[in-house]
Amino acid sequence: MKSILTLILVAATLVSTAQKSPEKPVSIILDTDIGPDYDDVGAMAVLHALADKGEARPLAVIASNQHELVVPTIDVLNTYFGRPNLPTGVTKGPGVVDPAWQKWPEMLVATYPHKIRSSNEAPDAVAVYRQILAKQPNGSVTIVTVGFLSNIANLLDSKPDRYSKLDGKALVKQKVKELVSMAGAFPKGREFNVYKDSVASEKAFANWPTPVIFSGFEIGKQIKTGPRLVANQDLKSPVKDVFALCMPKAKQDNDGRMSWDQTAVLVAIRGVEPYYGLKRGRFVINGGSNSWQDDPNGSHYYLTEKMPVAQVTEEIESLMMHQPGQK
Repeated sequence: MKSILTLILVAATLVSTAQKSPEKPVSIILDTDIGPDYDDVGAMAVLHALADKGEARPLAVIASNQHELVVPTIDVLNTYFGRPNLPTGVTKGPGVVDPAWQKWPEMLVATYPHKIRSSNEAPDAVAVYRQILAKQPNGSVTIVTVGFLSNIANLLDSKPDRYSKLDGKALVKQKVKELVSMAGAFPKGREFNVYKDSVASEKAFANWPTPVIFSGFEIGKQIKTGPRLVANQDLKSPVKDVFALCMPKAKQDNDGRMSWDQTAVLVAIRGVEPYYGLKRGRFVINGGSNSWQDDPNGSHYYLTEKMPVAQVTEEIESLMMHQPGQK
């Protein structure tokens, strides 16, 4: 009898342990150009889904695209997913203005609740970064970029201010664990997020003081999401609405939209394994194109395929169908 009771107690302990989150949620800042492409909408859905599951602690969603509807679009999605007060910001000064040709941001802001009416109303992205980073424990923050590197370059160039006595590079080195970027093509290529603001991209990646993981063009190109999302009759969400509007407008999206940005968010929160492998070295930019140099001591890494594409696709699209308050 004693041995049976012992087994029951051990089993109960194991169940209790398994139900607890094995690690602390990842403190994360998402930097997005949301607007020229709609995979960013999927990326924000993945972020909020994993936050609701207790795997992520979103600190901010920041815009690297100065189009007037970009921050309102971020506000729509944050509000829908139950985080209307999540800090945001936008690039000030020189930057990129890039609209969505399918006009889906116009549809979202006309349909869903939000408070911010124009990107001009949002504060300076660098000030938001500095204020948030200064308050976080050392080495605790993951930054994930799925757009232009304008804010990242500006952050590195920033001077000491009321939030921190450190300059931008020193503040990043102290507070940021890693940078995960949907950027580049590997082992070489020319990719939109890099060449759109190539000067900022070169500055950002050459001077970033912590490890950088790249999810390259070739990774997300294979992952097509949207059909299951749109076909789900029980789902009503801005994410579904965007994919339902946009997928029929381009032949290449008939089987789903390529999902570059979702991979970066997934890896930033859940880690590289079991989804991908890593190649270590150095990312080099020349005129907006990139090449790669293998280096066993390099601080740059790019994702290599490991888990079958169909399996990653199913996992990402399931997260994109998440509804507020679910776990």
